[in-house]
Amino acid sequence: MSSTDRRGPFEKVLAVRGMAQVITVTIGLVIIFIVFSMLSENFTSYRNMRNLLRQVAPILLIGIAQSYVLITGNIDLSIGSVVGMSCMISATLMTKGISPLAAVAITMACCLLVGLVNGALVAKCSLPPFIATLGTMTIARGIAQIVNNNHNTDSIGEAARGFRNLFYYGESLGVYNAVWIAVAMWLVFNFILSYTRIGRHIYAVGSNIDAARMSGVNINATVTAAYLVSSFCCCIVGFITCATGGVGTMDSGNTYELYAVAASVIGGVSTLGGQGLLLGTVIGASIWSVLQNGLILANAPVAIRNIAVGIIVVISVLLDIVVRNGKWMKKKSD
Repeated sequence: MSSTDRRGPFEKVLAVRGMAQVITVTIGLVIIFIVFSMLSENFTSYRNMRNLLRQVAPILLIGIAQSYVLITGNIDLSIGSVVGMSCMISATLMTKGISPLAAVAITMACCLLVGLVNGALVAKCSLPPFIATLGTMTIARGIAQIVNNNHNTDSIGEAARGFRNLFYYGESLGVYNAVWIAVAMWLVFNFILSYTRIGRHIYAVGSNIDAARMSGVNINATVTAAYLVSSFCCCIVGFITCATGGVGTMDSGNTYELYAVAASVIGGVSTLGGQGLLLGTVIGASIWSVLQNGLILANAPVAIRNIAVGIIVVISVLLDIVVRNGKWMKKKSD
């Protein structure tokens, strides 16, 4: 019997790449949850827990978006602008009398086009991802502004009640539909990343792009697929944002790219590529949302909330770099 076969169940779980970070941040989430439960009795109320889950949903989706791209060793700065573009295009179309179904289809096509452009610029044109997605971030925000002549839209109206119920206000089995959408999308994209060839290729590209190329991995297709997933998730978040207020706002999604990075790296997705689990992204998104929700209930100012999240993100990235460079292992061996 090999040494691998003699490992216990817990050791096998820890052997999964990135699982140690997931367990660590899960412990952190539990601690934060307990602290806020002690600070405010309203934190654990049924109403707040339902709302908290609904707050987690869009953060989880943009976290999935950024996680896919980060694992390939790239980054997507256009996430927030694609959310805003999705919100504005869908709302504008519905206020012009277009059916919600057609508005959703047209908006989705526009958002996926941004993903294709990102993939082409980064993979085929070898443009640095920071520069490429910075450009598409500006373009997408410009489209969000110009689509309704530099004005927020009017209400999408009663004709879009089904749209608003589907993406925000409706519920099934006592849980808001936005949460079910996030869960369903997480299950699909986690399966793709964990159990399919394209998922293995995404990890391979992020781990060592030259080795992946020599192994026959289609780098262009793999990187483009990651950016398409990112744009798809952002488009859905744009629908959720539109359904929330019933209007399109030009600044929708502002700073969402930062929230996406926070959810990803807090959950253990490596900024260096090739490592991370979408299970960790769930925890990362939950930590971000619990911090925001708990600090609001504790009457903490916005500045304190931003500082707290920023500190956690920096610490998460530092820990990732230390572990990836093997500094801890060197100390132990000494």
